[in-house]
Amino acid sequence: MCIVLFDWQPDSPTPLRMAANRDEFHARPAEPARWRGDIFCGLDLTAGGTWLGIHRNGRIAVVTNYREPIAERQTGERSRGLLPLAFLEGNDSPERFCQALAEEQHRYGAFNLLVGTPESLWYIGNRGAPPQAVTPGVHGLCNGLLDDPWPKVQRAKQHLANAITANCSTEQLMEVVNDHYQPPDSELPDTGVGMELERLVAPVFIQSPGYGTRASSVAELYRHSDPIMLEQGWLPDGTADGALRRSHP
Repeated sequence: MCIVLFDWQPDSPTPLRMAANRDEFHARPAEPARWRGDIFCGLDLTAGGTWLGIHRNGRIAVVTNYREPIAERQTGERSRGLLPLAFLEGNDSPERFCQALAEEQHRYGAFNLLVGTPESLWYIGNRGAPPQAVTPGVHGLCNGLLDDPWPKVQRAKQHLANAITANCSTEQLMEVVNDHYQPPDSELPDTGVGMELERLVAPVFIQSPGYGTRASSVAELYRHSDPIMLEQGWLPDGTADGALRRSHP
C-alpha cells in the first residue's frame, strides 16, 4: 500500500527530507535500488516502473496507490509505476508535469504522485486530488489523499517531526518508517476493503508472509549539492534483505 512522510522547506538548504515504505506482495519480482544511468531507483520487474527515485540533477518522484474496494478498482491501461520514471527522465517542471498528467490521469490505475526539485514540489492524485503545489511543512501520504488523517499517517508525521527537531542523521530517518505499532480497530479508516485487510495494512511497517513492507527508503534534496537516497530491503519475516543500499559512497 505504501506510505511517504516528508518535510518540505523550500527556503532551506535541505528543501526536502523524506522517509517511505514500499508495500507489495513478496512474490512480485523487483530489483533493489541502484544507479540506472542518472537515476537511482528500484525497478518493478512486472510492469517496468518504479515507486521512488532520484535523478542526479535533483529531481525526485514517488508514487503510491489509492485504496478502494475491489469491486471499484480499475487497473488502467498504463502502470502507475511508469509515472515516477517519466518525471525523472524528463525536463518538465513539477507543475507542468502534473498539469499535463491531469489530462491523461484516467489511463492509469488509482494513484497518488509527488514530483519535485529543490525549488518546487507538486502533488496529484487521480481519485480526487487535482494538481497542486505542496505547502511547506510536514506531510504524510499513504493510500488516501495527501494528509488524510489515518492513524498510521498521523503517527508517522509526528515521528518525522520529532526526528527533524532532534536533527537526526539521514540514516536515522529510516527509523520513522520502521514502526510496527498496531492501531486499535476503532481508529482504522473504512475504505471498503473489510476489517481484516484494514487491520493488516494499519501499521507503518507491514509484516505478513504474503504481503508487506518490501523496502524502506530515505531521500533528501539539497539546494547546493547532489540529492541522496538510501534503501533497505526487507524479507517477509521483517528481517533485513541484505545491506543498506546507498546512492552515494
